[in-house]
Amino acid sequence: MKRLSYSFLRAICALVIGLILVLFPNEAGDYFVITIGVVFLIPSLISIVAYFTEKAEYRISFPLLAIGSLLFGLWLIIMPGFFADFLTYVLGFILVMGGVQQVATLMSARRWMPVPAGFYIVPVLILLAGLFSLFNPVGVRSTIFIIIGASSIVYACSELLNWVKFTRCRPKAPSPVGKNSDISDAEVIE
Repeated sequence: MKRLSYSFLRAICALVIGLILVLFPNEAGDYFVITIGVVFLIPSLISIVAYFTEKAEYRISFPLLAIGSLLFGLWLIIMPGFFADFLTYVLGFILVMGGVQQVATLMSARRWMPVPAGFYIVPVLILLAGLFSLFNPVGVRSTIFIIIGASSIVYACSELLNWVKFTRCRPKAPSPVGKNSDISDAEVIE
């Protein structure tokens, strides 16, 4: 059951990210970077404030890591455009990994049912879109974000379709012989 929920969760996350990238390609990169900056900033501020509000005898050590996280978070918030270009590489890599994962899942599903060749088209296209964004970073960032966003939406739809189609056909694990077993004792006939 965990496998089903992870697949569903991956699809929903990819759908949300894809929609944001397609609907707001010019702003999406900067806002993603600013959000990551805030994620670094908040815990570091909490750690620094906690250090200075504790009594001197209870302080463990100077929060050097928190100060580093604070500075990095501020850098992300102040210069989001610089890191948004780097984000293009990260999202492209995620698409490559998503395409490879879907191909591996389809190949695994072939053990218990036939998988038509058409099911491999979408994962290969996702893989190619990820490779395009990795090897063509000089293109306009918004165009690459639209490509990555559209690919993420296609990935999400494909993942949901595979989740629905192949989980119904997955063979059930055999239950051990014992209390909950459907196997009854054999009757001896002489």
